[in-house]
Amino acid sequence: MDGVRQGAGEARELVIGLRSDAGVDPALATSPEQYVMLLRRVRDQSGLSYRAIARRARVHGSVLPASTLATMLSRATLPRRELVTALLTACEVPIDRQAAWLTQWHRLAGGQTIPPQTFTHDPGLIASAAAWPVADVAPARAVSVPRQLPARPVLFAGRDTEFRHLTDLLDSSGTVVISAITGTGGVGKTWLALRWAHENLDRFPDGQLHIGLRGFDPSARPMRPTEAVQTFLQALGVSPAAIPVGLDAQVGLYRSLVAGKRMLIVLDNARDAEQVRPLLPGSAECMVIITSRHQLTSLVATDGAHPLTLDLLSPTDAHRLLARRLGEDRVTAEPAAAADIISRCARLPLALALVAARAAIHPRRRLAALADELRDGYHRLDALAGDRATDMRAVLSWSYQALTTDAARLFRLLGLHPGPDISVPAAASLAGVPVRQARELLAELTCAHLTAEHLPSRYTLHDLLRAYATEQTHAHDSHEQRRAAIARTLDHYVHTANTASLLLGPHRDPITLAPPTPGVTPEPLTDHDEALDWFTREHPATVAAIHTAGDAGFETHTWQLADALGRFFNRRGHWHDWHSSAQAALYATQRVHDHRGQASAHCSLAELYAWIGRHDDTNIHLDHARQLYDQMADTAGLAYIHLCRGWIHEPQHRYREALHDAQQALHLYTAAGHLLGQANALNNIGWYHAQLGNYQQAIAYCEQALTKQQQLGNRSWEARTWDSLGYAHHHLSQYQQATTCYQHALRLFRDLGNRYYEAKVLNRLGDTQHATGKPHAAHDTWQLAWGILHQLDHPDAPTIRTKLTRHHEPERFTRDEQPRTGANTWSIAGTPFHRSWPDPGR
Repeated sequence: MDGVRQGAGEARELVIGLRSDAGVDPALATSPEQYVMLLRRVRDQSGLSYRAIARRARVHGSVLPASTLATMLSRATLPRRELVTALLTACEVPIDRQAAWLTQWHRLAGGQTIPPQTFTHDPGLIASAAAWPVADVAPARAVSVPRQLPARPVLFAGRDTEFRHLTDLLDSSGTVVISAITGTGGVGKTWLALRWAHENLDRFPDGQLHIGLRGFDPSARPMRPTEAVQTFLQALGVSPAAIPVGLDAQVGLYRSLVAGKRMLIVLDNARDAEQVRPLLPGSAECMVIITSRHQLTSLVATDGAHPLTLDLLSPTDAHRLLARRLGEDRVTAEPAAAADIISRCARLPLALALVAARAAIHPRRRLAALADELRDGYHRLDALAGDRATDMRAVLSWSYQALTTDAARLFRLLGLHPGPDISVPAAASLAGVPVRQARELLAELTCAHLTAEHLPSRYTLHDLLRAYATEQTHAHDSHEQRRAAIARTLDHYVHTANTASLLLGPHRDPITLAPPTPGVTPEPLTDHDEALDWFTREHPATVAAIHTAGDAGFETHTWQLADALGRFFNRRGHWHDWHSSAQAALYATQRVHDHRGQASAHCSLAELYAWIGRHDDTNIHLDHARQLYDQMADTAGLAYIHLCRGWIHEPQHRYREALHDAQQALHLYTAAGHLLGQANALNNIGWYHAQLGNYQQAIAYCEQALTKQQQLGNRSWEARTWDSLGYAHHHLSQYQQATTCYQHALRLFRDLGNRYYEAKVLNRLGDTQHATGKPHAAHDTWQLAWGILHQLDHPDAPTIRTKLTRHHEPERFTRDEQPRTGANTWSIAGTPFHRSWPDPGR
């Protein structure tokens, strides 16, 4: 009875949670201070801690750190609109109530009404207010207006003519404006684009997109168009799981999202016209600025791009640039030396900036001495070989030669790092030094302008600097030293990723890793949130590391890192990276006949194909894995294959076959003494009994599974087992027990950030509430489930929409919320598939 009372209390808590602003009327706020006071009341009524709100906001795709929330609720000023939305969503304030909050926010901010498009930037918001016609409401997609521009360049001079040219293009054109800024490396193409963009932000109220295309990065391949489009789609609010794989489908979705919007799109460091053409919008309101070292002739000829070739700075502007950094007095005090420096730097803005930085670090040093050093430089950077007057190597060598020995070594090794940026612990492992020393060395490199801390504690190199670093490591470090540095880097990512994967939840069998190489410092992750944050930050670097490992002959690192990343890829819907990483692992392990690694790769591919509905491919990879486990006499591995057979049987409603395989899995796991596998198999047996109508047997098996899951601390499968129990109790008309079970499952899935399963449980909880005569509570719960699935572009969303329109309040939906035709048909590796979204977790 205590459990029933607790369950009833938790059910009431859920209903209250759906209205955590009950009794709070935002219209009563007549000042920002009163508005913040009412927000504090919403937070108090939710009963959530700041950290819990931050975690929920992250699950819903928003960023609201606990420290930011504390500051926001302690001030008397009006918070930013996106922070208000994140707080209300995290506290589960209903959608129509959020509209009222944002209406009042807009009034206090100085406006009178909120245009309908305001709501298109808030996930899940459906503008149902009577003041706006339903037909005018746009689909809710983007998390916020994208503001991706890097910081305004500080060291900038001249380019007045080019400025006017860009402005005139925007003023005079009636079609999409495409400006192609071209010129040699270091001439200031990016600086011009960013400076002009920041000066004209008010002309692009719908946002700014920016991406570096790595067109001339000597140590990394140019970015593929599909990778760039995916990045833009996510910036526009499309979840990874909703992005189609085919480039044509991606481009079509991207152009649909920017259609009719006044946006600026900056495509930096393009390789050629083919790389940027898929990124061009079709909207006449957009402006595109492309920078490249190549003349994009075909883009000018066929796409109407306006060429803008940057020449060297004029002597006057070059002088102004130096004076702006060093002071007019210092430059005019040595006019001949200043003129010599300008000449030796070929009036290139980047070279002048580096010289100015060196002069600023040594304020008592004469400019003549700097000019002499520059005059003596004899190296040439191959990336600038087309312009022999540009002695960039000499400029870079000044900063490099002034480094301490350890900092110079770290700079060289940074040229070997596979990712676009690097964390302090990863840099420590790369160099084989303690984290504290790595931090000090990175600070030294940053002061010398040889790295940039573009995010807190994350460092990146300009492509010319990376080229120089790569040259230096090949000139000064032996092959063995370079290979050891790569091995340490891969060890860092493998060991940290393995820890993070286990913190997200046990997955198959933990793999046995060799001890880290001496000098490697894996990051000390301690909980689920830290693990998920690390995977998110290091996503580009770890994917690049997998392919680097495969190319460099580190086959074991390849499959072990791919194995550790699989759970993260699955949870976030990164199907493309999951596929390419698992394929790389399979190829690497086949080369060296590593049966353990091959089995892992086959299982990973089987799970991926199960999620996307390619059941024949799932069956093929499970068969390959079974043969390998059989050769290794791995009983637990064979049990896992039987457990996974449900991925094939369940979507075809072959529950008896699925039950048989789950029973076989339990038998083998028991023989192997594998407790985690036994618990998972017991849950699956119970679930399949429930599907066959054997509800009492289902409860008996699932209760055994639940005890084991709780003993093992396996929260992910514990949540699934609570869901299975809720399903069985519901079908026995034991609705209070079902509510209790669903509530437990819901809390766990929310804590784990698993939005798909959260929606599944909400859907079933709504069924239970409706069966107990609580139609309004059921409607609100289904509404939450529908909102999640709609964001994920999940094919179950229309089913829940049908429930909502059948039972209550159909006016909440608009024609813009209809499922998108063809959105569920994708392709991987050129093979189309239809997402059927089975439940591989069973």
